[in-house]
Amino acid sequence: MWINNEIFKEDLQQIVNIKYIPWENFKSKTILITGGTGLIGSTLISALLYADRVKELNLKIIALVRDLTKAEQQFAEQQNFSDALSFVVGTVEKMPAIDMPVDYIVHGAGPTASNFLVEHPVETIRIAVLGTANMLEIAKAKKVKGFVYLSSMEVYGAPHTDTVIEETQGTTVDTMSVRSCYPEAKRLCESLCASYFSEYGVPAMVIRLAQTFGPGVAAKDQRVFAEFARCAMNRKDIVLQTAGTSKRCYLYTADAVTAILTLLLTGNSGEAYNAANNTTYCSIVEMAQMVAEKLGDNKIKVIVAVDGKHEQKFPPTHKLNLGIGKLQGLGWNASRNLLEMYARMMGTM
Repeated sequence: MWINNEIFKEDLQQIVNIKYIPWENFKSKTILITGGTGLIGSTLISALLYADRVKELNLKIIALVRDLTKAEQQFAEQQNFSDALSFVVGTVEKMPAIDMPVDYIVHGAGPTASNFLVEHPVETIRIAVLGTANMLEIAKAKKVKGFVYLSSMEVYGAPHTDTVIEETQGTTVDTMSVRSCYPEAKRLCESLCASYFSEYGVPAMVIRLAQTFGPGVAAKDQRVFAEFARCAMNRKDIVLQTAGTSKRCYLYTADAVTAILTLLLTGNSGEAYNAANNTTYCSIVEMAQMVAEKLGDNKIKVIVAVDGKHEQKFPPTHKLNLGIGKLQGLGWNASRNLLEMYARMMGTM
């Protein structure tokens, strides 16, 4: 599907044509990727395989996966297209041995589903922290040239103003809220990255991603953007499980990939970078209304929850208006607005 679908193909071509990414630095290099079967990881792997062929990079890509059969099915077309991809079966908490040299690492493995976070907060923390420590140990042993940890805008907690948030801003995370297991684990993993750079010289960098979506989102994905898309496609009213007043930025999947690659090759070690499209900043209810109007042809309504029964599954009400000047300073820019993100996601669901 990835190479035969016009939307996917257009995204891959766009990524490999980015001029500010120094692709030649990947020549004959090996990249280890965790979380490779997820939305961002699979798009990243597909883009690297496409670049490997188009630019003759002689890349080797190692993907850490839990389920080999699932991974082979998911990447069947890519492997027909390129033999640069291989799999290592295991988990980040119990890492198998990596016997070959590794030049770069992108670490994106970890739970993200809201239900899992509130039902398994201990496991959420354990997977994140042990997994990141293990990956940093590999980076140290292999003397990698670059390491990027995929973090989240949630590390900023729940600001209550629309002020632009730069990377130096502190946090308002409530450590006694079970739902905080996710951002608190992310924060500790970020600190591990900074610590491994300071103590051992591991060139670790952190990318704080806005909520990311685009082509490749599964039809049954439970996240709010996927539910809104399904409602528009099926002409069903959008029912919010919260008041929908939280405001945040979003990011197109291909733009997340170009941000990761830009940081991996040109970022400053020991630092964090926000990644978002700041033109997408809006409340959840505003996004729902846009979907109902523009993609549901005004034939569906937005119904806002009043009982608050599901609030504990989600972050507290927040305003996460991410500043992206630091990443833009490396040449990066987002390419797709919110309406385009939805249209392109729905074109592959």
